Amino acid sequence: MSNVRVLVSGASIAGPALAHWLHRRGAEVTVVEQADGLRPGGQAVDARGVAKEAIRRMGLDAAIRAVCTDTQGAYTVDAAGTVLETFAADENDGDGYISEIEVLRGDFSRVLYDDTRENVEYVFGDRIAELTQDADGVDVTFASGNRRRFELVIGADGLHSALRSMVFGPREQFVRHLGLVLAFYTVPNEFGLDRWLLDYHEAGRSAGLRPLPGGDQAIAMLSFPAAEFEVGYRDVDAQKRLLREQMAGVGWETGRILAHLDDTPDFYLDQVAQVVMERWSSGRVGLLGDAAFSASPMSGAGTGLALVGAYMLAGELAAADWDPAAGFAGYEKRMRDYVEANQEIGRMHVQMLTAPEAAPAEPDMDAITALIERAVTGPELPDY
Repeated sequence: MSNVRVLVSGASIAGPALAHWLHRRGAEVTVVEQADGLRPGGQAVDARGVAKEAIRRMGLDAAIRAVCTDTQGAYTVDAAGTVLETFAADENDGDGYISEIEVLRGDFSRVLYDDTRENVEYVFGDRIAELTQDADGVDVTFASGNRRRFELVIGADGLHSALRSMVFGPREQFVRHLGLVLAFYTVPNEFGLDRWLLDYHEAGRSAGLRPLPGGDQAIAMLSFPAAEFEVGYRDVDAQKRLLREQMAGVGWETGRILAHLDDTPDFYLDQVAQVVMERWSSGRVGLLGDAAFSASPMSGAGTGLALVGAYMLAGELAAADWDPAAGFAGYEKRMRDYVEANQEIGRMHVQMLTAPEAAPAEPDMDAITALIERAVTGPELPDY
């Protein structure tokens, strides 16, 4: 099939990465994004192991490294600020706790957008309102009223994917809350940070600070355990109230961090969750990234899964001459073990934070090492 038309929903990282590879495989690509433009800032995201090879094959290694945060490592501290543990970014060949490739989500998204915008149609400020698929294609109605037909539609619209709910069923079927809530936002760097992340833990709660390039600002990171999570992910006022309640009385610099809560230009709070699905496709509609297989921020692998998944999905679809059944099946077969390994790491990390007493006295280090190898090394990237 030539001139296959593919619609991708979502313009953060997974969507533009997929657009890159779809275009290179010969497809005509449209990316629709509900926001009016690219979203700046956001948490730092990492690339390790096989994800670095995916970046290299995109020809974007230099561009991505040019916008890295230059974080040199992380210190775990006690309430007095005394360093307890040190994790340097150059440990484990740059694939350790702090990755050598660490970029703010917004900067990563910008690199991918700049790389694809001349060859890919981007539609901002719109979204998929309805779709109907048949044996030959998908008819899409957008919220703007526009109607178009595509051969394939891919949802890369995150944990709260609207396309997933529309095609596969309500989010409750697939989103697994892991018992932790995470928040982060920008604060002034009044803490003397200099290229090192600081991390503090107390009774299942954590507070951290990550310096931003330029040195005058930092990202505050807070987490707390919660068996249930019922606050709407768009209700910012309720989220801030919840954060203040849950972090009240926590030591170290937590009080100073919370003092900037109402002045911050950005704020994010959400449940730490995974998406678990038996299949990532239905007919001519597929899912990618967090929409399909979120491993949670605690896995440290969301960006890697998106980049490697984009490479595999475009490659398998093209190799199958754009037949959705064969292409999606090949993509799932190649990605499933990689996804499951990173999801297991995400669950283990949450358990370490929220219930460290449940960990075995003598963990099976051989099994843990093998798991990390699966999660970082990932699948072999075929030479499509």
